[in-house]
Amino acid sequence: MKIVATGCRGFPGVQGGVEKHCEKLYTHLAQFGCEIIVFTRKPYVDAGVHTYKSVTLVPVSCPRNKYFEATIHTFVSILKAKRLKPDILHIHAIGPSMFAFLARAMGMKVLVTNHGADYKRKKWPLPAKMFLQFCEMIGVKFAHGVIAISDNIADDLRQKYHINAAVIPNGVEIPEPVETDEILEKYGLIKKRYILSVGRLVPEKGFDYLIGAFNALKDTSHKLRGENWKLAIVGSSDHEDRYSLSLKEEAEKSSNVIFTGFLTGQSLSEIYSHAGLFVLPSYHEGLPISLLEAMSYGISCIASDIPANQSIELSKGRFFKAGDTGSLVEKISEILNMDWTDEDRKKQIKFISEKYNWDKIAKETLTYCKKVVAGV
Repeated sequence: MKIVATGCRGFPGVQGGVEKHCEKLYTHLAQFGCEIIVFTRKPYVDAGVHTYKSVTLVPVSCPRNKYFEATIHTFVSILKAKRLKPDILHIHAIGPSMFAFLARAMGMKVLVTNHGADYKRKKWPLPAKMFLQFCEMIGVKFAHGVIAISDNIADDLRQKYHINAAVIPNGVEIPEPVETDEILEKYGLIKKRYILSVGRLVPEKGFDYLIGAFNALKDTSHKLRGENWKLAIVGSSDHEDRYSLSLKEEAEKSSNVIFTGFLTGQSLSEIYSHAGLFVLPSYHEGLPISLLEAMSYGISCIASDIPANQSIELSKGRFFKAGDTGSLVEKISEILNMDWTDEDRKKQIKFISEKYNWDKIAKETLTYCKKVVAGV
C-alpha cells in the first residue's frame, strides 16, 4: 500500500507531538511493507529528498509562520501528492484537514487523523480559533475516514458531527535504561533531584504556573524528601513570542529553574532516565506523548486534570487542577514525599507497553487504511 502523508513539520529531530507520532507510525508501517512518502516543511528539515528508516521524506517550501505555514504547505503537498497516485492520502491535524475537500475532488482516498481541538489552544486569537473549527468541520465532512487519537476526541467528534471516528492512540517505545548523565552535568542537575517537564514553550502547556508552583515550594514550609531540587523544562518555541520570552526571563531569576531547549536522542533519554518527578501542567492536549514517554521510563508522574491526561489512567491521586498553582504545589509536595518503588515502576512500564505499543498501533492503522481504500 502506498501512503502519502502531510500535516506534520517533519522528522526525525523535529519538536512536536504530531511529528513524533508520524515518525513512529510511518517507520513501523514501512516495516510492514508499506510505501510511505511524507511531505515535510523545508524550514524544519534538511534540504533534498532523502530516506529515513525506509520512509521517503520530501521537503516542501513554505514560510516559517504560525498562521500560514500549515495552510500553504498542505495545499502544495496535495497538488504534488496527486502525481504520486497514492492508495491513501493521510492528513494530520485539523488545520491541514481543511484541504480534504481538494484531495477528494482530485480523486484521492483521504484519511484524516484528528490530534485534538487546536482551536482550544491559548496561543490562537479568536479569528484563528474560528478558522480552525471550520477546518475541522471540512476535514470530517470530506475525508473517507477519520482517526481520533483518544476516546475524548472521538466523543467530541461524535457529538458535533455525528460521525464514528476510529480510535487509534499515540504510542511509545519502551526505552533501555540510561546510566550516563552528561546532560545533567551540563545543567547542574542531580540524579533524582529534579522535576522534569517536556513540551513546546506555548501558553497551553502551562509552564508559567509550573514555575510559580516550584518557586512557591522553595519559598514555603513544604518539606521535600532530599535537598537541592531543581526544575528542568525541556523544549523550545517554534516561533519566539512574548510568552516564551517571559518564561525565560522568569527562569533567569532563579538558578533552580533550568531551560534546556529542545533535546533529542541520548540527551533526552538521560534527562528522562534520572528525573525524580515528571509534571505535565497542560491546559490542552490531544493524547500527550511526553507523558507516555515519561511513564515508559518508569518515572513517578503527575498531570493536570484535563480529560486527555485523565484518559491515560495514571493511578488515583496523581492529578491536580489545571491552572491552579496551589493545587500543583500541594500535589508535588505530596508525591515527592511518597515512596515510588521498583514494583510501582515496573507496573507502570508494563501498562504502557501493553496499551500504547507502536507495533499494535501501526497494525490497527494499516487495517483501517485498507477499509478506507475498500470503501468499507
